[in-house]
Amino acid sequence: MTENRLVEIEIKLARQEDLMDTLNQTIYRQQKKIDELEALCMALARHVQDVRQRADELGGAGDEKPPHY
Repeated sequence: MTENRLVEIEIKLARQEDLMDTLNQTIYRQQKKIDELEALCMALARHVQDVRQRADELGGAGDEKPPHY
């Protein structure tokens, strides 16, 4: 009886260690993806700012309504 309990506990421990490794790998991949997406968002924000700045330098007509409105 005691030996069976010990075996069951060892099996549960092994499964928990495997689950912990799997979760750690998942968290690592998610953080890597978050870092990539943050870098992409920053690059897109810079691009939008550059486009607005160039539009302002060309006369700023981008915000005005066309004459037929």
